[in-house]
Amino acid sequence: MTPSTASTRDAGLVSLEAIREAARGLEGVAVRTPLVPVPALAERFGVPVFLKPENRQPVGAFKVRGAWTAVRRLPEAERARGVITYSSGNHGQAVAFAARRLGIRAVIVMPETAPPTKVAGVKRWGGEPVFAGTTSEDRYAKAMDLAKAEGLAVVPPFDHPDVIAGQGTAGLEIAEDLPNVAHVLVPVGGGGLIAGIATALGALAPDARITAVEPEGARKLGAALEAGKPVRLERSASLADGLLPLSVGALVFRHLAARGPRVDAVTVTDESIAEATVWLNREVESPVETSGAATAAALRSGVVTPTGPTVFVVSGGNIDPAQVEQLAAERGA
Repeated sequence: MTPSTASTRDAGLVSLEAIREAARGLEGVAVRTPLVPVPALAERFGVPVFLKPENRQPVGAFKVRGAWTAVRRLPEAERARGVITYSSGNHGQAVAFAARRLGIRAVIVMPETAPPTKVAGVKRWGGEPVFAGTTSEDRYAKAMDLAKAEGLAVVPPFDHPDVIAGQGTAGLEIAEDLPNVAHVLVPVGGGGLIAGIATALGALAPDARITAVEPEGARKLGAALEAGKPVRLERSASLADGLLPLSVGALVFRHLAARGPRVDAVTVTDESIAEATVWLNREVESPVETSGAATAAALRSGVVTPTGPTVFVVSGGNIDPAQVEQLAAERGA
């Protein structure tokens, strides 16, 4: 590849320095989550396997990384008017958390089907939930209307350079803590987390393979990789409520395309997600929501077989214990 071709391909993409600046900005705000060895999986595959517990973040999910970075980087005058986002739950909680720390208003447009635990989380951090339909398009339209009417700054959930830079700090930590990492599994909703991780690892661990894990009923990144561009699904459905956007973002896809064949995508069934959720909550003693358990599902179901030091990102832990018990009872566990 010629230098001119490379620069054209990378134009407008988040840089490693932008991710490092985001990491500095997150000090004292987000948790630098460790890599936790998982002996059961290491024994099964014969390679080191680590869990990255983003459920330990202040809002119970990785979303605090991108939300804080995006809100912090807003021009002061714009930020002072307040912020708005559209979210199925965790990004909304993260924006509300960031807004409270900065002393500004946060309006969170959520689906009418949002889990009560996530609605309560938004309220806990002082966010103002507003409900709109059941799809990401419904939430987006409502948020745009309110932003215009009330002068609020929009903080997108995934397809924004500051959000991607913030999420990329998770990849920065992986590369620093496990320099010989061979494989990283990431759950994918809109794709901000995997875009950020892929960017950080592309610079610091370029040989690492990155696998997106999606529910069978929400295979938007797999379809996009096949088509060579983002593809909009007609519908999405899964037990993993945080992984249901109908498409990955255009900017997200550009970041992943820049990594070429080092990025792939697999799907997991709702049954395997449920099994992994129960296993993580009970056996690993880590509170993990269904969306966060998708990566563990890929390993435990055999969809992915690691061949070198492997990290699976657990993206969030906002789950009602009663749901864990229900999932366990349905499986006779």
